[in-house]
Amino acid sequence: MESKIEEELRKLNLEMRFLEQTAETIQSRINMVNAVITDLTYASMSLEGLEKEKENAELLVPIGGSSYIKVKLGSSDKVIVGMGAGVSIEKTLQEAKEIIKGRLENLEKTRSSLQNQLVQVVQKINEDREKFENLVAQLREEKTP
Repeated sequence: MESKIEEELRKLNLEMRFLEQTAETIQSRINMVNAVITDLTYASMSLEGLEKEKENAELLVPIGGSSYIKVKLGSSDKVIVGMGAGVSIEKTLQEAKEIIKGRLENLEKTRSSLQNQLVQVVQKINEDREKFENLVAQLREEKTP
């Protein structure tokens, strides 16, 4: 009986390690999705602000490292939008806003799905921990004379 419990403990231990790695991977994906959502939200807000600007308005454009460059707005009716794989195309401001809105909606769905997966994995980890603790208690009882 003792070896059967020990074998079950080993299996549960392996399964919990695998599930913990899975949870870490899912959490990492959620963090990446959150970063992209933040980036796209800033882009959306920038497009909203750009829509209100007049031609030749002076703007500060971020260049990275908390640094900016002053530029004059030539025209706000066309925007260059990244389409993926290093490809960017010119779109109207409204088209660009729709593209970003669609991406945000898709990312929200992805994040929700990942969060659901994480909840399921964490529940399974907790169930396995409970089984593990019960088996350890059972093994101790058997070893106690």
